[in-house]
Amino acid sequence: MAEITVKDVKTGFIVDTPGGAKAYRTGDWRSQRPVYDQDRCVKCGVCYLFCPDSAIKIKEDGYVEVDEFYCKGCGICAKECWTGAFEMKPLGEEKK
Repeated sequence: MAEITVKDVKTGFIVDTPGGAKAYRTGDWRSQRPVYDQDRCVKCGVCYLFCPDSAIKIKEDGYVEVDEFYCKGCGICAKECWTGAFEMKPLGEEKK
């Protein structure tokens, strides 16, 4: 399947195929991205539960990873993480 970004979607476009929204990289327009600190993570899964875009996946070892193709940078993961494992950074800032 050819890679499609949200910028390719026309105004008023309707996704009329089941699961069709998965084909669009909805994270293209965000201004911030979550930076994850695995050392602070206690594997509670709260970030996974609250992510409205299902952009956070739980790996086999219980830690999480963020799929930046779908993360819109809303910051809910950072707000809900009680250990501070997520920090929102402006897009373009170097990863630590």
